Amino acid sequence: MKVIVDLCVVPMGVGVSVSKYVAECQKVLQEAGLEHQLHAYGTNIEGDWDEVFAAIKLCHERVHAMGAPRITTSIKVGTRTDRRQSMQEKLESVVRKQ
Repeated sequence: MKVIVDLCVVPMGVGVSVSKYVAECQKVLQEAGLEHQLHAYGTNIEGDWDEVFAAIKLCHERVHAMGAPRITTSIKVGTRTDRRQSMQEKLESVVRKQ
């Protein structure tokens, strides 16, 4: 099943700046070959359900390995059965209506 996810991984107990942890998660997504787009408060990811959630698990493992004792993650998940739709198509649909 194809999925579009909005992911926000927040390491806790590491201080105020978390950019190096976000950068590590971006590396995980790149290594997994997943289509993704960073935004100000998270990352949109699209791909196969199992591949996306395996990458999210690996993000947690890598961030813990970097010394974060605790992580809180917010995930929004969208799936469709009527047709395939990419993140880019969703954005273009909104832009066409402006």
